[in-house]
Amino acid sequence: MLVEFEKNIADFIKANQLFGPTAKVLLAVSGGADSTALLYVMRALKAEGVFSGRLIVAHINHQLRGSQAKLDEDFVITQARNLNLPVVTRRLDVRGFARKNKLSIETAARKLRIESLLDIAKANNCNYIATAHQKNDNAETILQRLARGTGFRGLGGIWPTRTFAEGVCFVRPLLCVSRNEVVEYLKEQNLKWRIDRTNEDCKYRRNYIRHRLMPALQQQCSGPVVEQLSRLAQSTRRFRSLVCSSAEKVWPGLADCAGEKVKLELKIFSVQPEPVKIELIRRSLAAIGSGERNLTQQHFKRILQLAEQNVGGKKIELPDGFVVWREYEKMIFVRTDRILKPDEQIVESLKVEVPGRTRFGNYLIEAAILDSGQIDIEKCKVKKNEFIERFDLDKVKLPLVVRFRRAGDRFCPLGQAGEKRIGKFLTAAKVPLQLRRKSLIVTDSEKIIWLWPIRMCEQAKIISSSRKILQLKITDTNLAH
Repeated sequence: MLVEFEKNIADFIKANQLFGPTAKVLLAVSGGADSTALLYVMRALKAEGVFSGRLIVAHINHQLRGSQAKLDEDFVITQARNLNLPVVTRRLDVRGFARKNKLSIETAARKLRIESLLDIAKANNCNYIATAHQKNDNAETILQRLARGTGFRGLGGIWPTRTFAEGVCFVRPLLCVSRNEVVEYLKEQNLKWRIDRTNEDCKYRRNYIRHRLMPALQQQCSGPVVEQLSRLAQSTRRFRSLVCSSAEKVWPGLADCAGEKVKLELKIFSVQPEPVKIELIRRSLAAIGSGERNLTQQHFKRILQLAEQNVGGKKIELPDGFVVWREYEKMIFVRTDRILKPDEQIVESLKVEVPGRTRFGNYLIEAAILDSGQIDIEKCKVKKNEFIERFDLDKVKLPLVVRFRRAGDRFCPLGQAGEKRIGKFLTAAKVPLQLRRKSLIVTDSEKIIWLWPIRMCEQAKIISSSRKILQLKITDTNLAH
């Protein structure tokens, strides 16, 4: 039977739709109080039938604390085995990575930890990674962002879910409980945990906030600061959801995403409320591969000012090699290394030779026509790999054209009944951003037949009575070499 603490977490998982009851979840367990509580709660939910999916334990050894780190690793392995759960461990050279890449130990550890958890999740077919962030972590994150400078998005704190590459989603089931509640649960269940003494070292910003700033704030407040910041985060996340919904409605009509460049129509952009404008800027930068970690409120403010000024040619350089400028009634977002010289303009679309070979920028398109009398139709119905696709030639209306995605593009994905907006299809299919950025569109004279390298269209699929087969192969020659 579940105790109250476990019931609260079960309710939180359900209310926030963190994952379904049959999901495969990777538990990130360090051995500390929070992650130990996460381990035992999830095992309790499974034992009581609330969760019937697969649980795998992952432990990341940063090798920063000598023998203590090894003891942490041994502790987690023992706990997982006692619960009959599989466990995977990784050891990282955080100091070497930090030195090589000129990063702080904290930043290097976080980057390597996330990469390792994603690798373990993919190797074990887990779509979810559960971490043990709780209310106090959330409060500390908000204060840390306030100190650094943040907008309303930063006030949302740690979100219950966050999707990373290839559809793997990080979930935080303990965000509904405080650190004190975690420790009380462990004591009531007579459970042990590991203590990391470096968490008391106030030379690290997070520890300073935890041990110095939070207690000082609490002395000046009438209510519990952690709870007040938790409510602030919830309100901010609800507001952000409304902003995102508004941005989603106008995005298809104002954004032109071509390759690694985004153009925003200023006539539509300029009439949006400022929070929606900021979200549209964020989406534009994300579409060309810009992360948000090094972007500040000041960067967004400068871009907003540029949009309001009718001055062409002025450029704003952003961290990590991105640039924004105004061109007539458009705002242009692009990577610095993708800015072309006047004699290197990208052709927006190109006719595909059928049969034959066609070069489109860095891509090579090879088209061939196969006769059904010489091939096995059933084998042709099976896709060979993501770079090759086959179509019923009688259902394709030549000529073919290859181009980059455009705002408002729609097609009927293979296996689905009706047309879908490509942007929404990619989101629903959880296609990673890197793959979205390099995707191409192949059209015949009536419709999109292939969103390369992701999905062909339903209308041109091969059936048993197909007579002639159109085979297309698209290769990114940059990757080939």
